[in-house]
Amino acid sequence: MISRHAIYRPLLYVLVVGVIGCSSVDEKTNSRDTYDWHALAINPHRPSPEQRFQARENTTLVYRSYGAQASIELILLHGSGFHSAYLSRLAAEIAISGIARVWTPDIRGHGPRPQRRGDIDYIDQLEDDLADLIGWIRLKNQNAAVILGGHSSGGGLAIRFAGGSHKGIADGYLLLAPYLGYNAPTIRLQLSEWATPKTSRIVVLNLLNALGIRSLNSIKTLEFNLPPRYRTGDETLAYSYRLMTGFNPRNYASDLQALEKPTLVVVGTDDQSFYADEFRNVFKAFSPQAQVELIPGATHLTLVVDEVVPPLVVQWLKRSLL
Repeated sequence: MISRHAIYRPLLYVLVVGVIGCSSVDEKTNSRDTYDWHALAINPHRPSPEQRFQARENTTLVYRSYGAQASIELILLHGSGFHSAYLSRLAAEIAISGIARVWTPDIRGHGPRPQRRGDIDYIDQLEDDLADLIGWIRLKNQNAAVILGGHSSGGGLAIRFAGGSHKGIADGYLLLAPYLGYNAPTIRLQLSEWATPKTSRIVVLNLLNALGIRSLNSIKTLEFNLPPRYRTGDETLAYSYRLMTGFNPRNYASDLQALEKPTLVVVGTDDQSFYADEFRNVFKAFSPQAQVELIPGATHLTLVVDEVVPPLVVQWLKRSLL
């Protein structure tokens, strides 16, 4: 007997080819300065040297580390479109306290020399990479608590990790203006000025993946608007479907409910992408143990260089994990 999937697959492939072949004008990125990129450009901080660790399947991935071995090992994940260098000031200032060594990996598909820019092998690969990194860190410091944190989409990846197949292996979470998902009440419409989804492609690929067809997941479905004057060649301006999907929470409600460990959420009151006040409501509903702090005047990017954030994080680490 011929399955329904076998009947529908030729039709779906024809549909995909048609969708991929068209790209409407309003789906293309512009050059507007959506975020305060100049705030990072005019106040640079030298990142630590690149180092490497080996993930599964003999893949070598890049990270930077700050500070010496400590009782807490803190992993900070960068946001979409860039790599870990912009987190260097925050990482260094937390590490100076001596309470934590800070690790800032370049997420697969990102950085100066990725294997395939803007793409990964399968949707859950970023979570597997994080599990490998955490395991490698624990081998170096077996008695330490490992905290998983991230900024923007990096925070979304930390949330996804908490609700996925590796749930429970992190000892806490640090979420800096985390992306909860396109349908979360925290989302501002202005987010579309930074990230431009290829909606028609995403809809079709969602359908194909629901039918178990994943051979087209390398198709680009998300573009980013980084003004040319801030580009260095190290940025990642487009994501495949599988990277876009694997970088976000599966479902913000269920993933947040999996945040059963100590959690600190930090958001700037002037964030251009998110409604800061909504974070308290969302986390109260789904992860009530989380501590939510709003930083007056901080925007989406200036949050990571704001002088009040490192001592806030340090105090939370002392209070919650020591």
